[in-house]
Amino acid sequence: MSIETLPSYLCGAWRGGAGEGTPIADAVTGATVTRVSSEGLDLAGAVAYARGTGLAGLGELTFPQRAAALKAVAQALQERKQELYDLSARAGATRRDAAVDVDGGIGTALVYASLGRKGLPDSTLIVEDDPVPLGKGGTFAGRHILTTPRGIALQINAFNFPVWGMLEKFAPALLAGVPTIVKPATPTAYIAAHAVRIIAESGALPPGAIQLVSGSIPGVFDLLGGQDHIGFTGSAATAARLRCDPAVTHRSARFNAEADSLNCSILGPDAVPGQPEFELFADALVTEMTVKAGQKCTAIRRALVTANLIDAVSQAVEARLAKVVVGAPGAPGVTMGALVGLAQREDVRAAAARLASAGTTVYGDPNSVDVVGADAERGAFLSPLLLRVDDPARPEPHEVEAFGPVSTLLPYRGVGDLLDTVARGEGSLAGSVVSYDGDFVREVVLGAAAHHGRILVLDRDSAGESTGHGTPMPQLVHGGPGRAGGGEEEGGLRAVHAHLQRTAIQGGPAVLEAITTIHEQRNVEGEQR
Repeated sequence: MSIETLPSYLCGAWRGGAGEGTPIADAVTGATVTRVSSEGLDLAGAVAYARGTGLAGLGELTFPQRAAALKAVAQALQERKQELYDLSARAGATRRDAAVDVDGGIGTALVYASLGRKGLPDSTLIVEDDPVPLGKGGTFAGRHILTTPRGIALQINAFNFPVWGMLEKFAPALLAGVPTIVKPATPTAYIAAHAVRIIAESGALPPGAIQLVSGSIPGVFDLLGGQDHIGFTGSAATAARLRCDPAVTHRSARFNAEADSLNCSILGPDAVPGQPEFELFADALVTEMTVKAGQKCTAIRRALVTANLIDAVSQAVEARLAKVVVGAPGAPGVTMGALVGLAQREDVRAAAARLASAGTTVYGDPNSVDVVGADAERGAFLSPLLLRVDDPARPEPHEVEAFGPVSTLLPYRGVGDLLDTVARGEGSLAGSVVSYDGDFVREVVLGAAAHHGRILVLDRDSAGESTGHGTPMPQLVHGGPGRAGGGEEEGGLRAVHAHLQRTAIQGGPAVLEAITTIHEQRNVEGEQR
């Protein structure tokens, strides 16, 4: 039976690429799911369609109207999310994993719909501030306005979150009135494509607001410049390569990168066995190792523990990992699914071997795992691997990332030593401190903040409502310095503003009033409604 090529959604229609394409395998069975090819597709036409039809359609909508369209998109996905769950299982995702991606993406879209409705004016521009006097006589002043650029948002996504990764970029771009072209990662492109199909079939968006390319995007960067926004999620190496493209370096397209990082979680010295924080730390570490089979850019890669507690922590985590059941999503008892593919498994094995060379493997076997409901070799299954490196000066834990169910225990001796170890990661998306000692928490957070985009403090008081170490929230910034890409996504309305052009306007008070009066009147009317 021939395998169909996954189509792309361009210029308002689904179009298939030519050639044999790249096969995508089922992560559980190894069978071919589909093929991906963009050969022969008119990508330049898609960019032109976005700049013409897409911008025009979104430009006719005020911010609240765009928010309403975004809410309708989220509702359409909510009604058909089981279809996305089913496809996610073929990528190795358990129901819990799929919920993180699918429900997380839908929830993010709904948050942005609410932010747009409540926090943006009933207009198509934003006036940022009050008039600033620029002369003594009161006849000359200035203000800042935010308007929609005449470009597109190109998003290039990672394989691990085909739905959430797309929606968390798409939502603020839509609110800003900027049309989006989605380039999903090949291994899970069929999930992203189905989400776009649901969106397109909902009729919630004006034509050209969203398009999708299944496959590579040759020549597209050559068409981008200062009016465009590029959002990338993936490896630091790929981010560095894209950042050097003339579209960014010469033509000043806005470029935002969110790259994988060696995130850490820190156990405070007060959190000894028997204390709630000790148990919370062990639970969180296992959760981050096993959700999405550890394929999360925010997962805990370095677990930092005081030297006198590392044995106890190791034993507690090993006991929890022994209860993890690896296998086919939906099979009885399975709590961790497969990696996205066999190539990914080999990459993780190689990285884990480099880490193990600096210390020891205290739990798991990279080459053997008991699997429920599937063949361990045909599917991309891997045991959770807990490593231990007793010499934190070794470079491997701070340079090598095994993007799978792998974490490394490292000891520290005092806060100064701890902060030095944290900094060796050279920039992280997320960190966490698990402690009930307020003085310790404050010293560590303030000392580590420069190296992180987000830091979670977890203790007995917040645990009941805490969203966890690895979960970005749309209201807060997601990104990080250095190795983590140096960018910011989400962060509430900050992400919308990042897609807009800030312009200072200067003139007499009457001129400034004439430019902004319609905006302010619409805003008042919106508040009254």
